Amino acid sequence: MIYLSQMLGLPVVDSEGEQVGTVNDLGIATGEVFPRVTSLAFVGPGKTPFMISWRKYVEDFDGDAVRLKVPATDIRFSYLQPEEVLINRDLMNKQIVDTRGLRVVRVNDLKLSDSGSSQLRLLGAEVGARGVLRGLSPHLESLAVKVGRVFGHELPEKIIAWSYMDLLDRELSDVQLNVSHKTLDDMHPADIADILEQLDPRLRGQVFAQLDDVQAAEAMAELDDDEMAAEIMDEMNAADASRMLSEMDPDDAAELVSELDYERAETLLRLMGVKEERAIRQLLGYREDTAGRIMTSEFIDLRPSATVADAIGAIRTVDEDEIETVNYIYVTDDDRRLLGVLSLRTLLIEPMGATLSSIMETDVICADPDDDQEDVAEAISKYNLLAIPVVTDERRIVGIVTVDDALDVLEEEHEEDLQLAGGRTDSDPDRPTHDLRWLLGSQLWFFFWVVGAAVMSAVGSALGLGAGTLAAAVALPVCLLMADDMVGYVVGFFIEFDPDDEGAPSSGAFVVRGVAIACVYLALVVLAAAGFAEIVPEMPVTQALVDGFWAAAAAALVSYVSAPAYLKALRVKDGRGEDVSRLSLRMVALAVAIAVFCAVALALLGMQG
Repeated sequence: MIYLSQMLGLPVVDSEGEQVGTVNDLGIATGEVFPRVTSLAFVGPGKTPFMISWRKYVEDFDGDAVRLKVPATDIRFSYLQPEEVLINRDLMNKQIVDTRGLRVVRVNDLKLSDSGSSQLRLLGAEVGARGVLRGLSPHLESLAVKVGRVFGHELPEKIIAWSYMDLLDRELSDVQLNVSHKTLDDMHPADIADILEQLDPRLRGQVFAQLDDVQAAEAMAELDDDEMAAEIMDEMNAADASRMLSEMDPDDAAELVSELDYERAETLLRLMGVKEERAIRQLLGYREDTAGRIMTSEFIDLRPSATVADAIGAIRTVDEDEIETVNYIYVTDDDRRLLGVLSLRTLLIEPMGATLSSIMETDVICADPDDDQEDVAEAISKYNLLAIPVVTDERRIVGIVTVDDALDVLEEEHEEDLQLAGGRTDSDPDRPTHDLRWLLGSQLWFFFWVVGAAVMSAVGSALGLGAGTLAAAVALPVCLLMADDMVGYVVGFFIEFDPDDEGAPSSGAFVVRGVAIACVYLALVVLAAAGFAEIVPEMPVTQALVDGFWAAAAAALVSYVSAPAYLKALRVKDGRGEDVSRLSLRMVALAVAIAVFCAVALALLGMQG
């Protein structure tokens, strides 16, 4: 097997043994399963670029040179054809879509196959570490492979076959990559959205340029990152962006428009059709994170006198591009007040002539437009609904919240809870658990211990307290771990209990419980300090250690006494819609613990001195 990196820079020698240049690229014909190399690009004297036909002029090649069939004087130069691609220029170090793995990868090298008679074919792209190492030096790649084997870890090639590659560059969007492989146009919108989230920002617009309005709208609706979606919209021209919004479901379009600045949003809305604009503006009139904001205004409602046959006929005439989903038929009066609901199952088993009023379910579970979206999602989950109607105080139905939107809400709330609790989310499943961020997050107290010990040592030296400060710092982890535990107690209480819930413990109970935990910890610390003083012979260092334990006890007490302040801060931030991570709370709590510990320990050491 041959790699492009091994061919670049090889001398090009004519039939008389004279070097005419060095290889700098290869051209391929893209309309084949394994494309043939059709052109040889090389740099001649004075760095002049040339291109010749591979089939017509190349005799053979190896690791030393590419040899031509004719002398230099008989060479006739050619030009890149419309169906050809220069693989070094157009593929190397570029992002491509792996349409089998549905991911975006970067090409580190290209694998070629010598199929005989001096013919080369492109097999695929190397997207792993070996391609990077080979590009730096083949010897470096060989060394890395051997070292890996010594330690029992193979360094495999990661090759994506040409038949599963899709280009992203706008200039190459018209090139047929393969006669049979799956392209972006054939992918599910959710898969396209996943690819968009992995792409460099400058390439996202190029993906949309290859999709029609419906595909682009569906992919945009699947994006989890609203800010990214807004950035893509800002990069599109107004007419295209407005047309794409018109193809989206009203609730998805409203969510996206809310992320745009006012002038841009107004421009796009005015370019839309009146019907679509009205639907989106109505949804934007509701507060964020409410049922009204996530509902869709597209549903089927019929009068009580309609028959089962009428209902089935109405479903059959629905434009699937206009109504997001049909799981229920809603029965309303002339003022569109909700009277009842029927499932599709009911329609299928009842006689065609039965009126809807005679078979409808009148005990309908509903939501108010101002209900919190999480409460609505939980109601859908609790009652196993596929959609829930949203009605006004007068029982007028204004929209429905579908189960897919409910799942999005629950997932969003779950991720927020995980973030607050310091857990990992599915948004970064491949993050290694041994990296620095994980270490800081899970062993934060250790870093604060090092910082605290350094502060103690510096201040102690300035005050002439000697080595006793370092001895006292041995007890610092005790109060740091207790401060960390206090944050866990506060966050757990915050997540589990809403202050408006009837069964939620009072703030007084929270304080009492926290102080009780602190007292238990304090008793253990005091017993440990007393036992240490009895067992270890009385020495200056021993007394410094005991002073450190007393300082740790004081810092731990302050941590738990201040727990209500942390809880209040969390609730205030939550009320404002601001996000707070457990990491930030831990850093504050540990910093306070260090400050109290240092103050008490230095005071006690000063008294001893």
